[in-house]
Amino acid sequence: MSMQESEWGSALTSPSSTASSAAVLLGVWVLFLTAVNLFSGAYSSGFKVLWIGFIAGDSAASNIVHDGFEVVADDIVFGLVGVVLLGLGARGMGKAVEGGFSAWVSGIPRGAIASSLFSPDGGINRTIASWLIALGVGFYLYWSSMNTTWVDPGVYAVMIVMVSFGFAIHTMADAES
Repeated sequence: MSMQESEWGSALTSPSSTASSAAVLLGVWVLFLTAVNLFSGAYSSGFKVLWIGFIAGDSAASNIVHDGFEVVADDIVFGLVGVVLLGLGARGMGKAVEGGFSAWVSGIPRGAIASSLFSPDGGINRTIASWLIALGVGFYLYWSSMNTTWVDPGVYAVMIVMVSFGFAIHTMADAES
């Protein structure tokens, strides 16, 4: 039995649109953080994140002083991770969605999350879920830009609760229909 013939092999070689969407969104976020880190420092005002130390939890090796545009190896590695995630997500969308990645991107405004923001046609639960996602992302962007710290675990903790509950409510609504 080849890998493609097995159920788990099929899941690995043909990712779902959900997994591909997550990879695309995570890749875009990683590339955004890489750009912020290159130009202004993502750790806090005047400090650049050293991604390997930050992710490993080594506070002594997680940031350095930032004096303008400066590229370090961590930025290159983290940027490449973002490119790989974005590429894998786009490739998965090419297999999971008719019309591929561009059809998925052009369909976002007509999708359940975006269309439920201002219309209760999909039900009040979907409207609440969409606003939870929008408020979570908005909170992260507002807090991070106002306080010039893009990697604050407390901000992530608040944001992720709203965003994950929003996606969970949408998933439950999809399961009901």
